[in-house]
Amino acid sequence: MTRSPLPAAPDVQVSVDVQYLAQHSGPGRALFTYLIRIENRSGDTWQLRARHWDIVDATGRETQVDGEGVVGEQPHIPPGGSYTYDSFVTVEAAPARMSGYYLLQDAWGAQAQVPIPAFILDVPGTRVLN
Repeated sequence: MTRSPLPAAPDVQVSVDVQYLAQHSGPGRALFTYLIRIENRSGDTWQLRARHWDIVDATGRETQVDGEGVVGEQPHIPPGGSYTYDSFVTVEAAPARMSGYYLLQDAWGAQAQVPIPAFILDVPGTRVLN
């Protein structure tokens, strides 16, 4: 994946909803699913070409994940359209944080990045407040 700075994709928004899966988690392994919605509010069609994730768990362990498309697809998102998918991640220690970006390409081959806002992977009910 290209690491050089690219312009931000205009009017493309990303939202994330995350859920902890207790039944698939255990000591040293916390499993989370996340639902991503990418909304194209621009006047151009964008193709999602690649993704980059930065994951940091509670121990400070950093993991970077790069790959083509998402869930085996490189969808085209037309003006006013959206694309939604779900995936999962396992971390050794929660809470963890994920963020990243998508690499998009328009019909003329111009590339742009759209940031994926940081979100927290946390186990519900594990915090004690004083």
